[in-house]
Amino acid sequence: MTESRPLVSACLIVRNESESLPACLASLEGLVDEIIVVDTGSTDGTEQIAREFGVRVVGEAWQDDFSH
Repeated sequence: MTESRPLVSACLIVRNESESLPACLASLEGLVDEIIVVDTGSTDGTEQIAREFGVRVVGEAWQDDFSH
């Protein structure tokens, strides 16, 4: 029987992070099982950068609160 282990996800809530996102995503490679980027309306190419890294991208309108 193969022993299973918990999966680890990195979830990032971002907006207009094109300058810092590549380094952030690169630093997570090999450390987590999946990366999910929740983009809250970027206009600077952030979403495209995330897609180029092959991570899951979800669009969500910013509602002035991280708890929504």
